[in-house]
Amino acid sequence: MNTMTLWHISGWGFAALACAALLVGFSKTAVSGANTVSLAIFAAVLPARASTGVLLPVLIAGDVLAVLTYRRHAHWPTLWRLFPAVAAGVVVGTLFLVWADDGIVRTSIGAILLLMAGVTVWRRRTAGTGEAPDRVTSRAGRAKARSYGVLGGFTTMVANAGGPVMSMYLLSAGFRKLGFLGTSAFFFLIVNVSKVPFSAGLGLIDGRSLLLDAALAVFVVPGALFGKWAVNRINQRLFEQLVIAATVVGGVQLLLR
Repeated sequence: MNTMTLWHISGWGFAALACAALLVGFSKTAVSGANTVSLAIFAAVLPARASTGVLLPVLIAGDVLAVLTYRRHAHWPTLWRLFPAVAAGVVVGTLFLVWADDGIVRTSIGAILLLMAGVTVWRRRTAGTGEAPDRVTSRAGRAKARSYGVLGGFTTMVANAGGPVMSMYLLSAGFRKLGFLGTSAFFFLIVNVSKVPFSAGLGLIDGRSLLLDAALAVFVVPGALFGKWAVNRINQRLFEQLVIAATVVGGVQLLLR
């Protein structure tokens, strides 16, 4: 990564990244998948390829807070079914990043954001038709876990955008709010930590990027605390509509940039 770019961020640019870090914390403890807006902000302020490496430690900070908040509600059988397919998706995403330049990554992130917005709309319309978590051991359930796992691994490696994919899977599997948040908290902590060696090997994480992450991680904490307070009070329908709109705007902006 051209880390010198990280030292030429304007005051407004850092403020935008700080707001994105706040939203990361909020999304981890309240509305999983909302951090696609953070992804758009990071990719707009920083070079698209470098932004994925800078955002990753910020996401991990949010994951740690989410695990501390919802650790008693994780459904481990679901996690064990997902991890092998996710690992395959991460490897495919890593190979893509080796091949892709900044322009291709930016376009890919924009396209993924628009895809995730469509996925979220579809998820909201079908959320009530899923099966219970203990029924996804069927052949169809295992096939669904593999397909969502590969897509989630690829999107989280290329663009840190696996949230909406996993949100749709968990809701379609019949998870209630706390089980959903607890399972997704452990899922993303494990997956994001496993991505660190890949990102470092690609030059997306280094000492200078980690200094910026240290400054931004401070803003994750109040976002997570606000999310914990708001999770039972937030108007979910209105918030998801705002997230979808912001995601579409961010995706279009990246495609046209």
